[in-house]
Amino acid sequence: MIRRRALLATPALLPAVAAAQTAPPVKQDDTVGPGLRRGVLIRWGDRVTFDAPPFDPATVDAEGASAQFGWDARIAAQVVPPMAADGVTRAVLAIAHPTVEAAMAFPGGLDRPAVAAQMQGASLLNLELQGGRWIVVDGGFQSRRLTASTLCRVSGPLAEQAGSSVQGVLGINGGAATPWASLLLAEGDPALWSNRLGGLDRRFQRGEGFGWLVELDPLDPQSIPVKRTALGRFGKADAAAAQARGGQAVVFVAERGAGGYLFRFVSAGPARDADALDRGTLSVAQLQNARIAWVALPEGAAANPVDAARAAGGMAFDAPSSLSWDPRGNRLLMTGGFGVLGFVPDGGDPASPGMAGTMINTQGLGAVQTATADARGRLLIGTDTGGPVGARAQTLWAVEGGSVTALYGAARAAGIGNAVASPDGGTIFTVARRPGAEPGATFNRPSTRWPEFEAGMPPRSALLSLAR
Repeated sequence: MIRRRALLATPALLPAVAAAQTAPPVKQDDTVGPGLRRGVLIRWGDRVTFDAPPFDPATVDAEGASAQFGWDARIAAQVVPPMAADGVTRAVLAIAHPTVEAAMAFPGGLDRPAVAAQMQGASLLNLELQGGRWIVVDGGFQSRRLTASTLCRVSGPLAEQAGSSVQGVLGINGGAATPWASLLLAEGDPALWSNRLGGLDRRFQRGEGFGWLVELDPLDPQSIPVKRTALGRFGKADAAAAQARGGQAVVFVAERGAGGYLFRFVSAGPARDADALDRGTLSVAQLQNARIAWVALPEGAAANPVDAARAAGGMAFDAPSSLSWDPRGNRLLMTGGFGVLGFVPDGGDPASPGMAGTMINTQGLGAVQTATADARGRLLIGTDTGGPVGARAQTLWAVEGGSVTALYGAARAAGIGNAVASPDGGTIFTVARRPGAEPGATFNRPSTRWPEFEAGMPPRSALLSLAR
């Protein structure tokens, strides 16, 4: 397994970074950085589609949950639509809902699998800049929920194995907006949900329909998501997308787990082709002298890419957690137990045979889980311990050159669920995920009731805006 030390073979891999600010202290409320204004855009239970009922955490049912914002949340991608005739700046934000903890989501902690199946998945949200502030458009045109009931098409070399159509998406951990105007969503390990949902439907017991990379048109609310089998079935941590100089689609996918592999898929045809991700070359990253070399996997490897990667001598990373493509820096950003790595492709082409690796100094920032770059190249780095609480809050950091700034500290037990800069560059969107869900906490006895602090109202994951 490749850990931090293995990637510090030369001092050049660790550029100097000024000492970070101290992370905000843990408290029941959140902490907003100096000069910033925090807005709550949407919370667990708030309506995503126009027909969602009012949120009542004590009586929520499966139908209501399927139209409401999910229990857990992490920003998967931001899509910027073409400017409309009214001149209003807009965005479509894709939010993943990876988990539902029964102890925190349901009164008394008794699991309700049918409801949990609808709380997980993903939300697509319409955002608009109005009066200098970003808002979630109530009942927006592209707003939709993807859940365990969503009908999906299956395509690619393993479509027959998975079935020509599948109902449901499971355990979406992350995703990416593509240069060819689609949205990718990465399903996690279906085994994490199969036992829980197996009593609802046999399709969850078998699991062949889950664990894929899902592609859809985020601007068409009627588009049917497509599970792309050419990229393989395994538990995915995240995905990133770029376009080769030759016009092919390039997709990077990280395996979720303690020794996860990094895969790359390069389409055989142009990215603009409707089914570009159905034919191409699947490769695994191999470490060679602090560089990545892409080793093509044999034909048929999509059926079991993890075993194929192991046989090919692929590099096992320490718990990969997020991927993102930085267009300005022309690099792949990857986070995990090693911190943050940046990979620059040879000759600037993401389809090239290799990449040079650089470790970004995150020492002292905490349990780094996500990293994205904004339009000016500043890194937005989020931490998340998954619940355990120490003296310091989980923090969203801005890293630019040698400067490190704490932008936001989450409420007690909450983690940072990624961050992206708004299309106008004036606001940062981030998520405080799973507040109050520390070990031993329950729906009835959470360690905070953020963000409302109302008696009887549980803590709620929330999408936030940070603006000056």
